[in-house]
Amino acid sequence: MHEPKRILLSWSGGKDCAWALHLLRTQGEYEVVALLTTINQHFNRVAMHGFREELLDMQADAVGLPVWKIPLPWPCSNEHYEAAMALACARAVDEGLYGIAFGDLFLEDVRAYRIERLAATGLTPIFPCWGLPTPDLARTMIASGLKARLTCVDPRQLDSSFAGREFDTQLLADFPAAIDPCGERGEFHSFVTDGPMFSHSIAVQAGETVERDGFCYADLLPV
Repeated sequence: MHEPKRILLSWSGGKDCAWALHLLRTQGEYEVVALLTTINQHFNRVAMHGFREELLDMQADAVGLPVWKIPLPWPCSNEHYEAAMALACARAVDEGLYGIAFGDLFLEDVRAYRIERLAATGLTPIFPCWGLPTPDLARTMIASGLKARLTCVDPRQLDSSFAGREFDTQLLADFPAAIDPCGERGEFHSFVTDGPMFSHSIAVQAGETVERDGFCYADLLPV
């Protein structure tokens, strides 16, 4: 019996990375030792998904893992982002970790970018959710007890009224046909409050909804 390989998990706080953690723990080949999360320093929020850093800490407690936080300026250039990620990768190598797992589902260009960026580091990219059919995956997540709220919506793809809604079967039924059920094309981003990867649920309440940088953000407040 081989010891599981120690890895990081790229963690946005959304349902796909949470499901990746669930799969990794179930399969047993890898041991996730920490979460890796980018933080928008200007707003003290998780980058892109837009929820408060305090809620990230609550998620980390619920999954029983530390978070490696990568602070990013706002606005943030791609060069600055890649330099910050390179530092995190160097730390992972120094600590003897095997690789980094991602919750990507089917976007080939995103996968190729991650593979390319890790190629020179010696870290192995891992994609536990890759290729899972997203209509089935969305329903499986919900049936498992995973609970999430939509924290960010791209109004160019999905009406802003969806911001703040629960990720549930009614939401899937209400999505226009062109929307991927898991939002893999950037239609929406989410914040997980419960699921089989959590030891306890996180209680949140809705805050204000704002438009910023062309996206619609639904704030969540810890209860």
